Amino acid sequence: MVQDQVEGTAQNVVGKVQDAVGALTGDAGTQVEGKARQALGSLQQTYGQTIDNVRSAVSDQPINGVLIAAAVGFLLGALWNRDR
Repeated sequence: MVQDQVEGTAQNVVGKVQDAVGALTGDAGTQVEGKARQALGSLQQTYGQTIDNVRSAVSDQPINGVLIAAAVGFLLGALWNRDR
């Protein structure tokens, strides 16, 4: 989703700034927090790109999307019943 990609990019930028400020001031906690924001931002960007890729693949080939959803549902049902 575009919103996830934008938010991920923003988190990444904020994390880079926070990391740089922490490096300049010698504050290790700020640096670590900045690096964590960068990692979460990258993860959110990747999530958004993956969702967009899945949506476009399903819209291009809807039958494959239905078959994959059915297979996932079957597997989840099998796992659910196995534990009982």
